[in-house]
Amino acid sequence: MPIRAAGLCLALATLFAPALALAADHQDGPAAKADPASDITDIFTWMSPDTNQVYLVMDVFPAATATSKFSNTTQYVFHTAAHPAFGMASTSGEDVVCTFDATQQISCWAGTSYVHGDATSLAGITSSDKKLKVYAGLRDDPFFFNLDGFKDAAADVHANAANVTFDSAGCPDLSKVASGTTTYQQILFKDLTHTNHGANPPVDHFKGLNVLAIVIAVDKTVLLGSGGPLLSVWGSTNH
Repeated sequence: MPIRAAGLCLALATLFAPALALAADHQDGPAAKADPASDITDIFTWMSPDTNQVYLVMDVFPAATATSKFSNTTQYVFHTAAHPAFGMASTSGEDVVCTFDATQQISCWAGTSYVHGDATSLAGITSSDKKLKVYAGLRDDPFFFNLDGFKDAAADVHANAANVTFDSAGCPDLSKVASGTTTYQQILFKDLTHTNHGANPPVDHFKGLNVLAIVIAVDKTVLLGSGGPLLSVWGSTNH
């Protein structure tokens, strides 16, 4: 939850910045477009219900098809860092690194745990020490993106940007009244949920699009070590 809240704060701060990029992270710069197998669309992470495992998901290749392949010249990396408490510096970290060969056989390393093989079965493949499990293949894009609602929100942000105040963390104060008794928060909620467009529900403009997904379940002790109970995660693709 702290990571999600921080991400939301950053996203809202960006919305109220003078220059607005009208795109999700499903198309990037020229280099990423030239190599879609290295173009990260999303990173997801969460804990298992018993908190013994960390689930990591990296989605790449926007609008992938049944013939799309992972790159055999790219390292797909989940970078992790363990923290003793929220806001404190990391004291340890462990990267989870995956590569593919020309036949799409995957190799993944997490600490001393290692797995190799064909991970396209939904059952995945598991390391000999049982601490690392991997699936890799074509999946439905899980990112819900309401394009019309986003455009409405962007228009309202531009229209009200001059009147918005920011707190000490640089986040916009959305509790302020924008018009009458309506707050900025209420305006953006209506925009993003599309509830200001009559009875029309929000539309997922990514519906029917696929991505290539690397899905990992790893024992939390592999990532946390003695560094602390909090884990931060980010991803990269490297040539």
